Amino acid sequence: MHPRRWAALGVIAISQLMVVLDATIVNIALPSARVDLGITEANQQWVITAYTLAFGGLLLLGGRIADYWGRKRTFMVGAIGFAAASAIGGLATTGPLLFGARALQGAFGALLAPASLALLTVLFTEARERAKAFAVYGAIAGGGSAVGLLLGGVLTEYASWRWCLLVNIPIALLALALAIPLVPESKAHGDTSYDVPGAVVVTLGLTSLVYGFTEAAKPAEGWDSPKTLAFIAAGIVLLIVFVLIERASKNPLLPLRIVLDRNRGGAYLTSMLVGAGLFGAFLFLTLFLQNVLGYTPLKAGFASLPVTVGVLISATVASNLLPRIGPKIPMMIGPVLAAIGMISLRFIDVDTAFWTHLMPAQVLLGLGLGFTFVPLSSLALVGVPEHDAGAASAALNATQQIGGSLGTALLNTIATSAIAAYVAANLVAGQDPGPVALKAQVDGYADAFTWAAGLILLAGIITAIFVKVDKADLPTGEAAVHVG
Repeated sequence: MHPRRWAALGVIAISQLMVVLDATIVNIALPSARVDLGITEANQQWVITAYTLAFGGLLLLGGRIADYWGRKRTFMVGAIGFAAASAIGGLATTGPLLFGARALQGAFGALLAPASLALLTVLFTEARERAKAFAVYGAIAGGGSAVGLLLGGVLTEYASWRWCLLVNIPIALLALALAIPLVPESKAHGDTSYDVPGAVVVTLGLTSLVYGFTEAAKPAEGWDSPKTLAFIAAGIVLLIVFVLIERASKNPLLPLRIVLDRNRGGAYLTSMLVGAGLFGAFLFLTLFLQNVLGYTPLKAGFASLPVTVGVLISATVASNLLPRIGPKIPMMIGPVLAAIGMISLRFIDVDTAFWTHLMPAQVLLGLGLGFTFVPLSSLALVGVPEHDAGAASAALNATQQIGGSLGTALLNTIATSAIAAYVAANLVAGQDPGPVALKAQVDGYADAFTWAAGLILLAGIITAIFVKVDKADLPTGEAAVHVG
């Protein structure tokens, strides 16, 4: 085992937190950025979607680059590029420049994230140590989004929305400076040729699918719009073509043996569904706190902290349980707890209390996420040979990001439809529209929370059906891979 593995874990944790929180840190800053740069309401979604599209679409290629080119080298290039893209976004003077910078952030994040998880796989080879390392990673995966909301609130309130991007520069440079002496290099051996056709097709397919779902969320388009249907259909066709390419390729971008293993396949489906519910929940919780309860950006950020507290508690418990009872039981408990928390949020109103309603619901949500993400991170890499470590970890990251993008679009469409229906049914001519509009938002957000709970519960059912791994199947020092 590598002597500096725990120090290297700290470096990996810093970089992973930066990548995860960047998916939500701009949520609270969005209203300020929109006004400052003259971005229309129809286009403001691209500040978020440009990041998740590039990140989710390029993750598989990023995983293979990490495997073949060297995980430390890929990690360092990812950190430098992420810092540069953040600088461009933070100094942006137009909306399109900001959108482009966010896409560039996503592209370099797609190098950084799979390199990080693959490094964990080769650094920690003893079962108990690996469980603790994945507990840190799982806690960041589950709680990073909430940290992003808090940090976004603080920076927007006391500095500027621009610092929600510029803050990445010192974080990335710190991770880079520490990685040089602390993180060892490792890479795959054997056939290291790139599956370029597969990379191009899967990136286009995922992008088309997510774009189609994003279009469906627009009131002017909707689910039955020819544009929406065309992009979704094209995405599905391209993903089918990708599977055919992978079957025929000698050295595929995503070896189908990784996905077709029932335990990993179950883990990836769970990751996608939990990601869909989680990203949507954070978006609508933020909107509810600011648009309905009238919280300031800072107060809204702090009001999101209970999720992080719940994640930290359950991640610690899960890491101790994992070597004793295996991943299946925590992964079944997690979605149930998270769904209960989400169902609690379904009963919000225009004057919902924080301490007696929102806080307990968020703690439950956080507890559920910690119990889900810690074993999920470990399970997705059980039995993966070192040659495929980057591809397997990239697939895990990609499922969460794609799930988040699709889930946000789906839940946004559900919420928008519910809001419009409520207004149409309850607004009387000559009446002050303010109170009705407020209640309509609550109705829409409540519908979104209900569907999010359903998605997360479905993840628990999939775990029960597919996951058969017990503690005896978790890697030991003899079976695990080593740093080369």
